[in-house]
Amino acid sequence: MLLIQAERDSLLKPLTTVTGIVERRHTLPILSNVLIQKHDGQLTFLATDLEIQITTVYPHSDGGDFNLTVSAKKFQDILRAIPDGANVSLDQDDSRITVKAGKSRFNLQTLPAQDFPKLSIDTNVRSVVTLSQSKLKNLLSQVQYAMAHQDIRYYLNGLFMVAGGEELKLISTDGHRLAYVATQLDKPVENTEVILPRKTVLELYKLLADIDDDVTIEIAQNQVKFSFGQIVIHSKVVDGKFPDYNRVVPIGNEKLVPLDRQQLLSALQRAAILSNEKFRGVRLVLSDGMLKIICNNSEQEEAQEELEIAYQGDPLDIGYNINYLLDVLTNLDAETLVFAFGDHATSSTLVTVPDDANFKYVVMPMRI
Repeated sequence: MLLIQAERDSLLKPLTTVTGIVERRHTLPILSNVLIQKHDGQLTFLATDLEIQITTVYPHSDGGDFNLTVSAKKFQDILRAIPDGANVSLDQDDSRITVKAGKSRFNLQTLPAQDFPKLSIDTNVRSVVTLSQSKLKNLLSQVQYAMAHQDIRYYLNGLFMVAGGEELKLISTDGHRLAYVATQLDKPVENTEVILPRKTVLELYKLLADIDDDVTIEIAQNQVKFSFGQIVIHSKVVDGKFPDYNRVVPIGNEKLVPLDRQQLLSALQRAAILSNEKFRGVRLVLSDGMLKIICNNSEQEEAQEELEIAYQGDPLDIGYNINYLLDVLTNLDAETLVFAFGDHATSSTLVTVPDDANFKYVVMPMRI
């Protein structure tokens, strides 16, 4: 039975939208599949890992209604391998579908659509935030790199989202550095705070477009829903208490050094070539009018860079994980950043953007 005939990209694009969260090997085999449904002239693709669920809907008026699940990755690989612009047809015969394009044909096993698990949707919405896709994408870019990855403190493996009044704040930390960004909202919202899982944040960042169209964020007790374009993401939240980020931000750092972001980034990238591959240490040596950047490795090799800076004060020699500096410099687009150093090599450093109280980055030093 012919299910659908369509141009390759009209199937590949929505399929690619949802397959990012699909695990190839899962304890529940059906979770490696994508649910494809045709109903009332709408073609819906849905994937889930039981923590996140992504749905995308496209209009498609040809043919009758159907429901099926098929291996997401295999179907995606097949469509990618088919020439651009080719016409693709899907035929179903019992528990198999046949994908045809030109002289190519592929038989794929399906699993019953009625067995496909879906997230139970939390409709108890506590607050609704609306902002543009480009704005949210930009906010995420400024903080998502500081999330922990597989930390035993599970509440750090995600992004802390705080909505309240006319402000939305996003904070992430892995215990060694912390990134904070805030933005003003068009209208006040109820006070709510949730921890978004790392996987949700990365997938959301990937799917958001750099356009002015809106994203609607609906924050419920145990779930957050993001709606934009033809895409809807439902995500569970991390159950835990995020640390008090205000206590981490140093307030007494008086050694203020404005630095050209691109110049510093280039110098650090060059010095990083000879950094220790395991510890990734870099020393910043401050003196009057001069910043030295020094990297060594276990083979006694050394890289040294010098930058002229606007600094007059006591000398300071402080070490960092160079990746923590590269991350913030790569993900911001400000021309100048201000580094606020403490009096000691053991003090954390605060990085800000001039005349912008909405961004803060705190990085802990390391012993080198």
